[in-house]
Amino acid sequence: MYLKKIIDHNMLLKLALYRNFTDHELVTSFKEGDKFAFDEMYERYWKKLYNETFKRLKKMEIVEEIVQDVFTDLWEKRDTKVIENLYPYLVTSVRYQVYSNYKKGKSMPEFEEPLEHMALSNLQADSLLNVKELKGCIAIWLSLQPAKRAEIFRLKYMEEYSTREISVMLGISVKTVQNQLLTSFASLREFLNKLMIIMSLMI
Repeated sequence: MYLKKIIDHNMLLKLALYRNFTDHELVTSFKEGDKFAFDEMYERYWKKLYNETFKRLKKMEIVEEIVQDVFTDLWEKRDTKVIENLYPYLVTSVRYQVYSNYKKGKSMPEFEEPLEHMALSNLQADSLLNVKELKGCIAIWLSLQPAKRAEIFRLKYMEEYSTREISVMLGISVKTVQNQLLTSFASLREFLNKLMIIMSLMI
């Protein structure tokens, strides 16, 4: 019993030490097979990822499964993972799983698609734009939009409010919000396609 208390005490001290690690330090240790580092990553971010996923799916069992799958995959493939920023990497992973979940079932309304996928879906697979450049292009496009449309788009995709929340905030119907988002997507796709044509001519 005494020995067990010593082991438990040492484990608590070690866990406390990992809580002071930066994300970069955790990733470095984790990639070397450090289970304590992985456990701290899980404790640090599972709830945020759960909330991030639940906003989109609203189904507790599926949300729990997705978050668990992301962490399981992370541990099993730790040798091959390239992780520069831990939380953004994890968020991207769960969003990809959310999108995959939609694709396995019924198709989602266009305005509920993940923004990066929606914007890139009409472009070439070997697009000249990476995600960072794409976001810059979206920012330029957004500055050219009518004020109300830009506000709805920003609330939906920069601040991640639901269409219903936006309708209440702006005092307009959910249908109006949806129509504005669909109009935005048509405009954004046209903007990006024209941009790709211009960029291809400059090569």
